[in-house]
Amino acid sequence: MTARDAIVQVNLVLTAVFAVTAAYAATVFSTTAQWIGAATAMLLFAIGVFAFIWSYWIAVQRSRSDEIAVTQLYMLMGDAIPSPVRRTMNLTLVVQFVIAIATTLARPNGPDGNPGSSLAVGFLVPMLGFGLNGLWAVYHGNFATRADVPNSSEEIRQNADHG
Repeated sequence: MTARDAIVQVNLVLTAVFAVTAAYAATVFSTTAQWIGAATAMLLFAIGVFAFIWSYWIAVQRSRSDEIAVTQLYMLMGDAIPSPVRRTMNLTLVVQFVIAIATTLARPNGPDGNPGSSLAVGFLVPMLGFGLNGLWAVYHGNFATRADVPNSSEEIRQNADHG
């Protein structure tokens, strides 16, 4: 498995973990099941936030020499991303949203009958998809070179000496 494939595989595995734990929490709906579902969702959200911030930091560094749009970075739009990766990663992101919607709507009320359910925490999980999309794009995306890249400081000094 290459580094290019690793991020895709991690996304697929973590989405499957979310699907299993969210389905378990929605089906069983015991306190233990809800804790497992909520803890998993929060962990995946935290991983997603970390990946998002990491990818943003690297993208800012790359943007000095490459043209990188936010849609390319987090939605994998454009020619910089190969179609198979775009389809897999974005489909995984959609699956994360669908799981969150389905499990939340399956149990809209808590065990005590009051509105609201711990399963709504699943709506934070798509941050995982956005973060991993960003990581894949920033490390493996083939972005166009910026046309307006400033000259190096050495070139600026040489031009100043001749001007």
